[in-house]
Amino acid sequence: MKNAVVLVSGGMDSAVVLAIAREQGFAVHALSVRYGQRHTSELEAADRVATALGAVAHKTVNVDLRSIGGSALTDDIDVPLDHVAGADEIPVTYVPARNTIMLSVALGWAEVLGAADIFCGVNAVDYSGYPDCRPAFIEAFERLANLATKAGVEGAGIRVHAPLQHMSKAAIAREGVRLGVDFGQTVSCYKADADGRACGHCDACRLRAEGFAAAGIADPTRYMR
Repeated sequence: MKNAVVLVSGGMDSAVVLAIAREQGFAVHALSVRYGQRHTSELEAADRVATALGAVAHKTVNVDLRSIGGSALTDDIDVPLDHVAGADEIPVTYVPARNTIMLSVALGWAEVLGAADIFCGVNAVDYSGYPDCRPAFIEAFERLANLATKAGVEGAGIRVHAPLQHMSKAAIAREGVRLGVDFGQTVSCYKADADGRACGHCDACRLRAEGFAAAGIADPTRYMR
């Protein structure tokens, strides 16, 4: 089996990506990042997901993005509730350079493992307007990876996979069910409590709930009461 590094946040999208990589025959090395997010129940979820879906290893790396702030997820900024962002609006839940940093860490581990494949769960359809979820970003990062690494220059090259990129949240939910993903183990909420229960009002909760509803799948999310 070929090695692959899969970024696993603990949310529903990355859980499906991990399951896809396993189905494609990769030995999955799950990578999570403790980047200074205001709640860490998603990291506990990532550990559950990695174990349940058969990752051969799960590593959590510390990167202190809270020290620079600039996001409602890492700074003392309120997470917007019951708010639908405009088409051209980048919301305050955007974390500056987060996906660039996470993919860079994944790239480093991939080189150490001799892995030519990196998987991530970015989505350019049902997303919150983050610029680092666009196809152009993934394509650019893959070019960078092959310019900036020994694996890219001397080896077979690096491939960055974003299999959910053009899927709706409903399609992602259906794909997860097909692959046996237990979405009840995942945490997507921007304001989840210590037990991983969701607020039901942030953008991540809204997109998740709408996805399950559109797919006709019972929502397994645990909500605060």
